[in-house]
Amino acid sequence: MSATSGPGGLTCARILQRHGISAAVYDRDAGPHARDQGGSLDLHADDGQAALREAGLLEEFFRLARPEGQEMRQMDPDGGLLFHHVPEEGELFTPEIDRGRLRDLLLDSLEPGTVRWGRTLRAVGGPAGGPRRLHFADGGTVEADLVVGADGAWSAVRRAVSPAAPRYTGVSFLEARFHGADTRHPDVAALVGRGSAGAADGKRGLFAQRNGGDHIRVSIIQRVPTDWIAAAGLALQDTEGIRALLLERFRDWSPDLLRLITDNDGPYADRPIFALPVPHVAEHDPAVALLGDAAHLMPPLGVGANLAMLDACELALALVRHGTVGEAVRAYERTMVPRSTETARRLDGAVHDLLSAELPDFAAGGG
Repeated sequence: MSATSGPGGLTCARILQRHGISAAVYDRDAGPHARDQGGSLDLHADDGQAALREAGLLEEFFRLARPEGQEMRQMDPDGGLLFHHVPEEGELFTPEIDRGRLRDLLLDSLEPGTVRWGRTLRAVGGPAGGPRRLHFADGGTVEADLVVGADGAWSAVRRAVSPAAPRYTGVSFLEARFHGADTRHPDVAALVGRGSAGAADGKRGLFAQRNGGDHIRVSIIQRVPTDWIAAAGLALQDTEGIRALLLERFRDWSPDLLRLITDNDGPYADRPIFALPVPHVAEHDPAVALLGDAAHLMPPLGVGANLAMLDACELALALVRHGTVGEAVRAYERTMVPRSTETARRLDGAVHDLLSAELPDFAAGGG
């Protein structure tokens, strides 16, 4: 089996290896620390943690995770506190972990040589039903009886079984980063607390999240065209120009909240939000399986990594339990497709709720 990496691909490879099934993981990065892996995520007890339990890594995850990261604050644009959740002692339903630490945990669990670095996948060839052939940017090819597409939003594997492409949701995140938060940005650190803090006014929003290593990431959320920075005559590297534009757009907000826009270290990062059409059902191919964002890209509302890891766990166990690869893929899809379709329908358009001035459902005990 050949898999492309990400939390889902690594989880799948780990569980397969625990059951004596060989797996190779191909990653376009030059090495495990070639780029920033992104911010913090929470792994849920009934999906992400369940997958780590099957991978034999749950206790190590709890050692690395930050239960205090479950703290959540919701404010109004004036800085008034609307809702504050403080996790109870021993609460472990959705502890936070940095994406980089989770990736390292999974990488370290794999057999040496499992991950083949510096391999950018361009296309998947070969006949439907297999064997399939992976075509890499360096001109190399690899034949596999099963190709697992865990290669994210712009999946090259997906193109072998589906013409669907992600569509812009109309909402964009601009990321601001704060380093040495407790010492260099104490006011921001106090505002965010040990977990996350958010505010919105119906047109725009801010979401700040504590990461490990005394870092904080802030998403400045707007309903804008994808080219909104260029349309303003700016470039992404023009930090001061973008900051001035944002201050004008958020001019009525509390000075304390405006620090999340003005006090960041280094340039902003532009992250327009894309999602796959709903429903997305790829053509069945017994030699190709999709998981995570490759199968069901949704807005970043706390489900992506968890669903990817649950997909990975169920696919790996299907391969262990069924007599042929084709039977395993079919069994996996019978569970994954309806589950992801139901979740995608529920979240379709929900990214706009991040801009709502109404208190989110979590304040009333909702999901």
